[in-house]
Amino acid sequence: MISSRGLGIALAFICLVAAPACSRRDKPVVTPQPAPVAEAPPPVTPPPPPPRGAQRVEDLQPAPLSEDSVSNRSLDELNRDSPLRPAFFPLDSSDLDDSGRSVVTSNVEVLKKYPQWVVTIEGHCDERGTAEYNLALGERRASAVKTYMVSLGIAPDRLRTVSYGKEFPFDPAHSEDAWSKNRRAHFVITAK
Repeated sequence: MISSRGLGIALAFICLVAAPACSRRDKPVVTPQPAPVAEAPPPVTPPPPPPRGAQRVEDLQPAPLSEDSVSNRSLDELNRDSPLRPAFFPLDSSDLDDSGRSVVTSNVEVLKKYPQWVVTIEGHCDERGTAEYNLALGERRASAVKTYMVSLGIAPDRLRTVSYGKEFPFDPAHSEDAWSKNRRAHFVITAK
């Protein structure tokens, strides 16, 4: 026979163990909402985004131009089949090598034929490096190209610069071949 004291201890133990389980109620799950991110104001005249997807460097040759084809084409059409070729850069550099200077010189000749054109020079990088580093490097690349174009006779007010860092690769692959295509100054005609 169980004594009343033993029974009391057993009941106290059961209450102690079972009470929290009985009083437990499912609480609603509240998922915290992220705070809204403040956005910077857009640039005054944003250039159209560069082409996306893999392209071969050989496919980036300028389209032949005739006076009729230029006057009848929209900016989108001119940029889709651009007579301006991208200039490529060595790894971690904003210096134009001989090949880059040759491309920019050819682009200057096109711009001299069309003195009403305004061009945005976009600085791009490969995916390696931090976003901040690549934005700064892209800006140095675009500025280096602008400086060279001005030295060849293009008025500075016809040239704008912007850096996209690593955001818009020509080739999204993760290889040296792809990265070499992504280290570039890309030219966008923004007014004609």
